[in-house]
Amino acid sequence: MSKSIKLLAAFGLVAAVAACGGRQEPVEEFVVVDPEPISVEPAYTGKYK
Repeated sequence: MSKSIKLLAAFGLVAAVAACGGRQEPVEEFVVVDPEPISVEPAYTGKYK
């Protein structure tokens, strides 16, 4: 066989493997929420109170 036919066959094989073998289950994403602070910050009541 000529080199071009072998090259096309090899390219087709690689494309088929890439198309069929690349299916994976999607990874579940999760969100990390910062916990609320233990102590409450004092509220602003004025300058000199």
